Amino acid sequence: MSEILSQEEIDALLSALSPGDAKPEQTKKGPEEPPKKIRVYDFKRPNKFSKEQIHTLQAIHENYARLLATYFSGNLRSVVQLSVHSVEQLTYDEFIRSLPNPTILSIFQMDPLEGNAIMEVNPAIIFTIIDRLFGGPGEAPEKIRDLTDIERTIIEKVVNRILDILREAWENIIQFKPKLDIIETNPLFTQIVSPSEMVVLISFRTQFGDNEGLINLCIPFIVLEPIINKLSAHFWFAGTAKEATQESIQRIKHRIEKAVVNVSAVLGKATIEVKDMLELQSGDVVLLDSKVNDPIEIMVGTKQKFHARPGVIGSKTAVQIVSVLKEGDEEDE
Repeated sequence: MSEILSQEEIDALLSALSPGDAKPEQTKKGPEEPPKKIRVYDFKRPNKFSKEQIHTLQAIHENYARLLATYFSGNLRSVVQLSVHSVEQLTYDEFIRSLPNPTILSIFQMDPLEGNAIMEVNPAIIFTIIDRLFGGPGEAPEKIRDLTDIERTIIEKVVNRILDILREAWENIIQFKPKLDIIETNPLFTQIVSPSEMVVLISFRTQFGDNEGLINLCIPFIVLEPIINKLSAHFWFAGTAKEATQESIQRIKHRIEKAVVNVSAVLGKATIEVKDMLELQSGDVVLLDSKVNDPIEIMVGTKQKFHARPGVIGSKTAVQIVSVLKEGDEEDE
């Protein structure tokens, strides 16, 4: 049978547990250790790119966005705004699941780098480009549909030019030759790497008139792994600081020569009062400040660049350049 403690024994036990009777080794506590900092790490999504490499990729593609906006503006005769929206690393499966179906997916190679990359363009942007190239105002259809054979041929040419501009943006890091393999519309048919493989996704916010959309560039880590050490700010700025070569000068000159400018011929000027302007009717004559035999001004943009004489060629009016005006730095030569 279990013993029943007396009142005296209970009091003795309680007194032994009082603070004064406790042993030092039982109450002594060591210095409190500072809490350890824990960094969350997801083994399903291992980060392959450092922050510096992400910043370098952003710098490369900010330059690419400027080059691409210049190409679209000149080729489509429309104001195009294009900027880097985000640069992030994620799994290939996450990238594919984020895409609409259908969309326009261009799978291409980056020789000598091994593997494939993807350029995804929102269908609204694609159909805006097609409409502009065919002479339309640049409107996307209300319902997205598949590309026709003619539209696919046109888009392949546009994509090849886009990839060529991408080569120019990367030339300070690596000289590669992009090659378009195929254009797909279903993301499920574009399994270029395993679903768990890490990729870098560069998204561009694009605006063509009233139409907005994203252009996504997906490059797997295994493609960039051979040059991953070159994706540093030091290497990037060292490459951009190189002196201009004859090839780069000719490339810039070629781009400038293809720029579109407005040219206008000014036959003369006149100053009238508003009340007289309101009373103008068909058949009225406004006296200009120039004479019949005076050369007329030829304006390029807002600058006067030439003197010319008016005339006709067949059934069309025309002007003949008689002199070139030099101004600014050209007078010092």
